[in-house]
Amino acid sequence: MRTIIRMLHEAALRFPSRAYATKKTDQGWVPYSYCQVDNESDKVAAFLIAHGIEAASSFGILAEGRPEWIISELGVMKARCVSVPLSIKLTAEEIAFRLTHSEAKGIIASSNTLDNVCKALSLMEHKPMLYYLDAADDRLARHIQENGWTEHEHYVTWETLCASGEEVLMRVPDMVDMVVAKIDEQDVVNICYTSGTTGNPKGIMLTHLNYWANSHDAVELFKLPDETFETLIVLPVDHSFAHTVGIYTAMLKGITLHFVDARGSNAAIIRNFPKNLVEVNPVFLMTVPSISGNFMKKMIQGVAQKGPFINGIFQRGLKAGIKRNGDGFHRSSAGVRLVTFFPYALASLLVFPKLRKIFGNRIKYCVGGGALLEARQQHFFAAIGVPVYQGYGLTEAAPIISSNSPERYKFGTSGMVAPTVTCKIMKSESEEAKVGERGEIVIKGENVMKGYFKNPTATAEALRTVGGETWLWTGDLGYVDEDGFLVVTGRAKALLIGKDGEKYSPEEVEEVMFNHTEILNQLVVYNDHRATTSALVTVQEDQIRDMMAKESLKTPEAVLRRIMDALHAYEPIAMKSIPSQWIPSRFALLEKPFSEADGLVNSTMKLVRYKVIEFYHERIEQLYESEQLNEQKNLEVVKRLFFS
Repeated sequence: MRTIIRMLHEAALRFPSRAYATKKTDQGWVPYSYCQVDNESDKVAAFLIAHGIEAASSFGILAEGRPEWIISELGVMKARCVSVPLSIKLTAEEIAFRLTHSEAKGIIASSNTLDNVCKALSLMEHKPMLYYLDAADDRLARHIQENGWTEHEHYVTWETLCASGEEVLMRVPDMVDMVVAKIDEQDVVNICYTSGTTGNPKGIMLTHLNYWANSHDAVELFKLPDETFETLIVLPVDHSFAHTVGIYTAMLKGITLHFVDARGSNAAIIRNFPKNLVEVNPVFLMTVPSISGNFMKKMIQGVAQKGPFINGIFQRGLKAGIKRNGDGFHRSSAGVRLVTFFPYALASLLVFPKLRKIFGNRIKYCVGGGALLEARQQHFFAAIGVPVYQGYGLTEAAPIISSNSPERYKFGTSGMVAPTVTCKIMKSESEEAKVGERGEIVIKGENVMKGYFKNPTATAEALRTVGGETWLWTGDLGYVDEDGFLVVTGRAKALLIGKDGEKYSPEEVEEVMFNHTEILNQLVVYNDHRATTSALVTVQEDQIRDMMAKESLKTPEAVLRRIMDALHAYEPIAMKSIPSQWIPSRFALLEKPFSEADGLVNSTMKLVRYKVIEFYHERIEQLYESEQLNEQKNLEVVKRLFFS
C-alpha cells in the first residue's frame, strides 16, 4: 500500500539516526531522528487505540511547528484516524467551527495556543478532549482550575500520553502494527480546511495516496539528491505547502526540518526567524511572496544605506544580472552577457555574497508557494544568486500541480506540470484551449482530493466526471505557453466584471502594476459591473519619504500629485498586454495596510479579496461617486501619513 506510514517506516530504516525534525531549547537545537519519530508516534497511536478511539475519528491539531506536531499527527494516522490541521492564526470562532464541522474527538494543542483553544471550546456544545503537547505548566493549571478539569477525562499532557502509550506497547507490543496493517491507501488522513479566500471554508479530504503521489512528484520535479538536505520551517505546518513539501516529502530523502523557535508565544516566530536562519544554515527554504518580498525590501534598503557608491554597484549589478538571466528559460545573447559582464561581476564580488549571508552560507534556492509570486521578485533573487522557484497548487491537489525547479524554470510562470498530474486548460465545459489561450485550469491525478467533507454539492462542482474520468476544476485561470510552462493568471471567481459583462483576472493587472510601480506596497484592483476599473492601494512609506526629500515636496498636494504620477506611470506598458478597460483609472490611497488583524489576509499572507472588498465598501463607493471626493479622501490620507 502506498501510505504515509509506509514512507515513515522506510525512512526510519534508511535514515535511522538522521534528524527528521529539531527544535530550539535552552540546551540548543534538539534533534528527533527518523527512528525516534517512528517510535514516539507508535506511543501516541497506542494511547488512542487503548482508550477506545474508533477508526476514522478526527483530531484537530493547533500548534506551532515543532517535532511533537509531526509525532502527534503520525500517531493519529497510525490509529487509522484523521488529523485536522488548524492555523495558529484562527479566531476562537473559526476554531470552533472547524472542530464542530469535522466532528473532532480531540484537539491537540500547545501552550502557545491553549488560551485560544479554550475560548473555542467554550463555544462548543460537544467539547473534544484536550491533548496537551507540553508538560503541565501555569497556563494549563489556570484552565484546569477555571474549568474544573480532571486528567484523562478532559485533558492529558504530552508526558502522560507518551508514558501511557509506552506502557500499552509493553503489554501488547504488536497493537499498533495490527491496526496499521489495516490501513488502505484510499483512507482519508487529513481534513484540511480552505483558508476562505473566496467564501466559507470547506473541509478537503486528502488520502494516503494523495500525499504519496504528491511527495514523489515533488522529489521528481526537483531531482532531489540523496545528500543531506536541511531546511528551516517558518511557514505554518497546517498549510498544505509546508505540510506536503516539508513533513511528508522529507521522508523520501531524509531531509531535516528545523522549526523556528516559537517558545513563549507565536509572535516569537517572526522575531527569531533571522537568527535561526544563521544558526541552522539551511540548504533550501520554503517561502511565500510576503516573506520573500520582505527580504527583498530590506536588502534594497540595507544596501541603499551603505551610500551611493555601494548602492550604485548593487543597482547596476542587479540590472545586469536580470538582463543576463533573461526569463530563465531563454538566456540572454552572447552580446548582452559581454556588455553586462563587468557590472555583474563587480556586484557578485562585493555586494551579492553579503546579501546571501542572510540565509547562511549553504543556501541553494527557495521554493515559493501559497500565492502568486510576481516576476519582479523572481528576477531579483535569481540575480543575487538565491533563486526562488515559483510553484502552483491548491490544497485540493495535495497541493502541488506544477513548479519551476533548478532543472527547468521560467520567470513569470508556475513551472512544469508535475509528472503524475494531467493538466488541461478549458475554455468551457467541452472546449479545450490551445497553447497560449486562457481558460480554467483542470487536472486529474492520484493527488486529487477525495472530496469536501459533508459537502456533496461543492464536491460535485469541483470534481466532475467527463468520459468516465474525474477531473478537478480548480477555479483558477491560466494557460500553457509555447515552452510548456503553466502560467496562472488568477481566480475564476474573483474576476473583474465590466459594465458590459466582460470579465478579466485582477491578478493579471496587479502583476503588471507590481512589476513596474516601485512605490506599491499592497494592491487590490476592482471592477464589479462598472464603467471603469479602480484600485485600492497602500504605498511604501519609506520610498515616499525619500521621494519627498529628493524632490523637495513640501505640501500634501504636491506629494499626492507625485504619488498619482507614479501610480499611472505603468499604463503605457500595461496597454501592450491588458485591454484598457481593465487598467485602473482611479486609486484609493489607504492609510493602513491590509492585515491579518482585520481578516484581510490569511495565515500565509494571501489576500482575502472578497473580505477586502467588503471591508472597504464605503471607500470604493467614494471612488466612483466623484473624482473630487476621491481626491479629497486621498489628500486626507497623505496628510495623516506624511504631515501629521
